[in-house]
Amino acid sequence: MFTTTVCAALSAAGLAIALLTAYRRRFRRATKIAALSLVPVGLAMAGLVKLGGKVGKATGDWATDLVFKPSVWGGFGVLAVAVVLWVAQRFAGERAKRKAGGGAAAPAAAPAASQPALGAGRGGKSRGSAAATTGRRGSGSGDEDFSDIEAILKKHGI
Repeated sequence: MFTTTVCAALSAAGLAIALLTAYRRRFRRATKIAALSLVPVGLAMAGLVKLGGKVGKATGDWATDLVFKPSVWGGFGVLAVAVVLWVAQRFAGERAKRKAGGGAAAPAAAPAASQPALGAGRGGKSRGSAAATTGRRGSGSGDEDFSDIEAILKKHGI
């Protein structure tokens, strides 16, 4: 009884910390904390940990509980969920590392995307360079879609 209470309290505290961590948008860390916090209650339900009193059950008693008590099966289920959460956060971390650092094989942007669609920004051409923009439009580079936007920007003097 004491073992179950202590393990349930530890798991509840761990899950509360995981919720607070997830609220801060640190989902990988929250998943890791949730996985670790499920371990004590899973061990207690499965009958693998005992605090106080008799040090342990006889092997026959534990095997009988394994067969006849659904709570023991539930304990192994909780341990399995903890393992799945742990492995999932590990794979998510490896995927994030590959996504952040392994992008050398593919270019970050298409070569045509480096040219601005509406002309240069602050340091580039002056406001009266509409002829340069119009000249590019005739080349068929896909700037026809921005003609309405250009008209609005010209109307406001941008």
